[in-house]
Amino acid sequence: MKKVTVFTDGGARGNPGPSGIGVQILDDQNEVMSELSEYIGEATNNVAEYTAVKRALEHMLTLFEDSKAVQVDFKLDSQLVERQLNGAYKVKDVTLKTYFDAIKILNNEFASVSFTHVRREENKEADRLANEAMDSK
Repeated sequence: MKKVTVFTDGGARGNPGPSGIGVQILDDQNEVMSELSEYIGEATNNVAEYTAVKRALEHMLTLFEDSKAVQVDFKLDSQLVERQLNGAYKVKDVTLKTYFDAIKILNNEFASVSFTHVRREENKEADRLANEAMDSK
């Protein structure tokens, strides 16, 4: 069984405003396997946070031949997204519900997927990648 840790972040300059995502995927030795930094256009910060998680899952499907043998531990600094994905909060916003549903389907492609809230200081690389994406526009 492979274990990976995925740090994700999404940001918007304005809410909504120009938005970007950052994703850093680490192997079980904490070595960087892959990174994503993407400008996603005009969006809210919450849409950007959800997009980062969704894109990370989609990207990992291209990285692993047998995704069903991969345990994924997400670390994100959005408490709202973490709590919604863990079922502690309901998803009332229609747009966020679309992302939530897509993520739940993607989760089934892996052995397990967990979501843990971390402080912003622990998520610096994903934050850097998200800011680089926003700076690119």
